[in-house]
Amino acid sequence: MTSAPRVVIAPDKYKGSLTAPEVAGALAAGITRARPDAEICQVPVADGGDGTVDAFVAAGWERIEVDAPGPTGAPDTAAYAVHGTTAVIELAAAVGLTKLPGGQSDPLGAHTYGLGVVIAHALDRGATDIVLGLGGSASTDGGAGMLQALGARILDADGAELSTGGATLARATQLDRTGLHPRIATVSFTLACDVDNPLLGPTGAVAVYAPQKGATPSELPILEAALTNWAAVVAPEFAEVSGAGAAGGTGFGALAVLGAQVRSGIEVVLELLDFPTLLDGATLVVTGEGALDSQSLHGKAPIGVCEAARKAAVPVVAAVGRTQLTPNEIRAAGFTACYTLADLEPDPARSIADAAQLLARVGEQIGVDNL
Repeated sequence: MTSAPRVVIAPDKYKGSLTAPEVAGALAAGITRARPDAEICQVPVADGGDGTVDAFVAAGWERIEVDAPGPTGAPDTAAYAVHGTTAVIELAAAVGLTKLPGGQSDPLGAHTYGLGVVIAHALDRGATDIVLGLGGSASTDGGAGMLQALGARILDADGAELSTGGATLARATQLDRTGLHPRIATVSFTLACDVDNPLLGPTGAVAVYAPQKGATPSELPILEAALTNWAAVVAPEFAEVSGAGAAGGTGFGALAVLGAQVRSGIEVVLELLDFPTLLDGATLVVTGEGALDSQSLHGKAPIGVCEAARKAAVPVVAAVGRTQLTPNEIRAAGFTACYTLADLEPDPARSIADAAQLLARVGEQIGVDNL
């Protein structure tokens, strides 16, 4: 037997099945069966969407719970992660689709106010660097609710303050910033997201994402007109910036008013987790997500992990629920191999239900083949 291997397990979640920490744990159990002597480092990751806070808590960051309204204003709680003066806030954990009461969508009225409540909490605790993970949004309000929670007032032609929600922005004539949280100007905001959509137009927040949030064909023009007016009121030059359309236009609000910068979600996550250091002395990296497909190649978590591993000259394999990529595409992406749960259990429903046990079997096979 060769010397004890060191394996870094850095998967994203299997959406609808297992969290990233659960995926890492199952793979670790299987690899240990094959190589009991292996040193295993579990590093759950995310790309800025749901599961991002969990990844940082798993890495030892402090979890902070906050009372914050959900996307329709119903009382709820949200959590964010803190290490030193850096806070990682996940939009999905506050106002995401999973926070809709009873799963009932409200495409015209849903908002990001709860996200602003969480940001204000982090500011009050002294955060100087705030990372906003954008993904899984339930609303299309251009970040207006977030800004309202941070002290901004959105006024109509009569000087009356608007309520929350995307559709109301059609009546906005002024953004009063005088009441904004005083620390905003001194804090660095980074948007961790994997989309490059602008705010408006055929590739914008409404056209591409609003239907996923329950918007009907007749509601799409209402939301597009509202965001068009909102952009004109706030700062039209930011509407075309890459990422402005992220999370129902929350990217726009953060760019235009909070002075945020957009970065690849997985790159930000790996940087904050000090991933390159974790690769020192590694024999193998294992990453993955529920589905590895052509969309994964555009900045999803496994590709980011793979690129980091290749820079460190560490071989990397993927463990996924299923893949639509050909063997050549998998190799071209940088993976030495790809293991799928579908190979063990072709029935998707059973594969999802038994994902942990199947992943342990995959982990054991990875250990046999690669260590």
